[in-house]
Amino acid sequence: MNKAIYIFGGFIVVMLVAVGFLFTDNQAEDGEATQGLDFYCAAGMKLPVEAVVKDYEREFGVKINIIYGGSGTLLNNLEVAQKGDLYLAADFSYITIAREKGLVAEAIPVNQLRAGLAVAKGNPHKVKSLQDLIDNPKLKIGLANPDAASIGKFTKNVLSKHKFWDAIEKRVKADGVFTGTVNELTNNLKLSSIDVGIVWDAVAAQYPELEFIHVPEFDSKAKNTTIGILKSTENSVRTLHFARYLSAKDKGLIHFKNMGFSIVDGDKWANKPEINFFGGGMLRPAVEQSIREFEQREGVSISTTFNGCGILVSQMNAGAKPDAYFACDTEFMDLVQDRFGPATDVTKNDIVIAVAKGNPKGIKTLSDLTKPGMKVGLGHPDKSALGYLTKQMLVKVGLHDKIKKNVTVDSPTGDFLVNKINLHSVDAVIIYRSNFQASPTAAEECEMVLITETDATAVQPYAFAKNNEHKELLTRLMKHITQNQKRFLKLGFHWQGALNE
Repeated sequence: MNKAIYIFGGFIVVMLVAVGFLFTDNQAEDGEATQGLDFYCAAGMKLPVEAVVKDYEREFGVKINIIYGGSGTLLNNLEVAQKGDLYLAADFSYITIAREKGLVAEAIPVNQLRAGLAVAKGNPHKVKSLQDLIDNPKLKIGLANPDAASIGKFTKNVLSKHKFWDAIEKRVKADGVFTGTVNELTNNLKLSSIDVGIVWDAVAAQYPELEFIHVPEFDSKAKNTTIGILKSTENSVRTLHFARYLSAKDKGLIHFKNMGFSIVDGDKWANKPEINFFGGGMLRPAVEQSIREFEQREGVSISTTFNGCGILVSQMNAGAKPDAYFACDTEFMDLVQDRFGPATDVTKNDIVIAVAKGNPKGIKTLSDLTKPGMKVGLGHPDKSALGYLTKQMLVKVGLHDKIKKNVTVDSPTGDFLVNKINLHSVDAVIIYRSNFQASPTAAEECEMVLITETDATAVQPYAFAKNNEHKELLTRLMKHITQNQKRFLKLGFHWQGALNE
């Protein structure tokens, strides 16, 4: 009996230890996933942000530590502290400054704000314009500090432009008030400490005691509220997860809209977005590493398909629906442009002739490829942009039919043709410069011959699908790709442009 009890007791101990290991493992995973975030937030965003954070903490068990203040004050604190995860500024200019100071890695738009005059309900002093602030000496005026709050900085810029600043500043210093945040300013209005203040429309809307008055000087220019991901974050996946949540049209932006903010058309929420990326085969060496870096940083899933653009277009015509498409040439973007938004030309690539080292056949021009017995490799004209453009080029100079007689191999991708030269299966191939420079052995076994008879270039455009639910995410992806220009230039691409911030 005692032996049986001993055995049973031992079994229980083993089970408890096993359960303990499982519990420990889960706690470790949860501990990593639930690491708290420090969020520097413009004071004017307090009410909607608190509602968003409450939802997020409830759904994901992550503590968000919010630090409120004027956008300028917060930026100064960030520069001193050099730590934190998120920065929500009421004015995009602060994000620009933060990026210039090396504090912000990327940013996501949230809403738009317009400044104007706030007065007590019913507008007892009949204020209608900025001129009224000067003409009525009895008005007590309040402004936010230009060095501390975004509304203060914006107010000074606009009033200075329209020659109102000096007179109004003098009045404020005499019997008005300067505050550190827009919330402090609206509270002064609520308590009747001042008669009129210049505040954001959405902030005034949160106070039923106040009335907002639009004036043309401020209405002409809206300010973008943007959330920045700080370079100091130690958990980019969690930080971007929250930033996507706050800026999602069906999550965080609902609270902003319900509280009177003019929201942007944000992405649809997905816990782990899945992106389908189509790219021309010649672009793969230039973009694949950047895509994997982005995927890891954002905590998203990106499925990539690289092939000849003729094949990619055929796949799209057969029903494939990529979220983003980076084409080898504008011709192959034009064929499916109706499915995509406006395209951005990113790079240009030369079309060249590649021959064996030492150029044993003495090939110097396209005409040399017409010589009897010459073995030539070309891109497939229907499966690839390379083949299509090569055919157009050869037709233009009147050599297509003559060279076609010597073609012994065609391919949907240029890298395959480079290998044919390396294996001495052909005498010459027409490829992209990047195909040559991406080959680990081409420099040792091959050499390039430039085409001078006619223009021999391809332009590579990028676009993402219309009605796509992750436009902001895809824009950030392309920004990350184009920020790595060196990867393109190393392969011989010529830079055309990149997406603007």
